[in-house]
Amino acid sequence: MSRSVLVTGANRGIGLAIAAAFAEKGDKVALTYRTGEPPELKATGDGAILPVRCDITSTEDVERAFTEIEAAHGPVEILVANAGITRDTLVLRMTEQDFTDVLDTNLTGSFRVAKRAAKGMLRLRRGRLIFISSVVGLSGSPGQVNYAASKAGLVGMARSLAHELGSRSITANVVAPGFVQTAMTAELGEDRKKQILDAVPLGRYAQPEEIAGVVTFLASPEAAYITGAVVPVDGGLGMGH
Repeated sequence: MSRSVLVTGANRGIGLAIAAAFAEKGDKVALTYRTGEPPELKATGDGAILPVRCDITSTEDVERAFTEIEAAHGPVEILVANAGITRDTLVLRMTEQDFTDVLDTNLTGSFRVAKRAAKGMLRLRRGRLIFISSVVGLSGSPGQVNYAASKAGLVGMARSLAHELGSRSITANVVAPGFVQTAMTAELGEDRKKQILDAVPLGRYAQPEEIAGVVTFLASPEAAYITGAVVPVDGGLGMGH
């Protein structure tokens, strides 16, 4: 059966790979983007693709996006909260605006979409909430106080939602990627790339499709009894966290 899926921040990288993975399974996939041109994806089988411009820092924008998605695909059954930003700098140089901007997008933005999605899931008495965190949210990282705080917050959010919504067959889980081969990591200097790879037991970056595979598993019937979990996909970088 084709399901109604929403992936936020799906214009590139991990988000786009996740949206593509659901589309390949024949799901009806809505994908949000904030700026630029809408991403191009093709649906298969009974699936459908709906790009929706949405700024998740705006409650009004989130409500408008959900109204559009529900009219086209029905209530969202699977939410993947992936949208996020960085404002990296050392703490003494970090402004309050740097901190609050990252928290408002990465953490509060995820709260906005999860709260709105939960309304429909409660009526359906089923649903999957999947939050894309980061190994940095578990281990910390210099220059990323704001980003690490926002990604760590997703763990507490997901586990609280797992308690609140579990009786209605709604699961809430977190995927914590490590370093992933994207346009962002491609811009790193060679010394920094070597430093990263030396710390990863598997000795390579993840591919976006490897993150997508874990996400689609958590949305599958086989994962119906998994909730409140944090699944690392980091090549061993965060072992012990």
